[in-house]
Amino acid sequence: MRPPRANRRAKGTQQKQKKLNIHQKPKTMSFTSSYYHVIFRTHRSEQTIPIEHERELYAYIYGIARNLRCKTLRIGGMPDHVHLFVSLPPTLSIASFVQRVKTDSCKWLKATPNFPRFQGWAREYAGISKSSSEKDTIVNYIMRQKEHHKRFSFAEEYRALLEENGIAIDERYFLRND
Repeated sequence: MRPPRANRRAKGTQQKQKKLNIHQKPKTMSFTSSYYHVIFRTHRSEQTIPIEHERELYAYIYGIARNLRCKTLRIGGMPDHVHLFVSLPPTLSIASFVQRVKTDSCKWLKATPNFPRFQGWAREYAGISKSSSEKDTIVNYIMRQKEHHKRFSFAEEYRALLEENGIAIDERYFLRND
């Protein structure tokens, strides 16, 4: 005598699941490490991030990164630019991360009374990959932005960072303001 139709279906499903290992725990795991030093500037490098309110902006950016499941190691900058040091999850590209940070923070900055002169972010950004062994160096570099910019302009700093990391600069587009 044949088992009832429902039992035959259940048995067939169980056999398929065994073949596909659907309910078994994975035997391997992926390991990733992707650290980025991200730099972007205000539109036309205008000084629109007041120092007395910069921490509000950094907290907001931190929240955006956290919602994207990123680990933020440091945020800092100057009235005309921002530095981020972040670790991205394997499912998020650097371009998508920067787009979300710039888009969401721009909306917030324009709606917040503490940033009345903010017009937007410049189009370009730098996303420089770093190794975990460079963490302390990058964190310290970002922490010392105020001190650093007593000697160097943003343009000088940006050019040096790009060149040090082997990024070719096309002068037609370097710090372009459109």
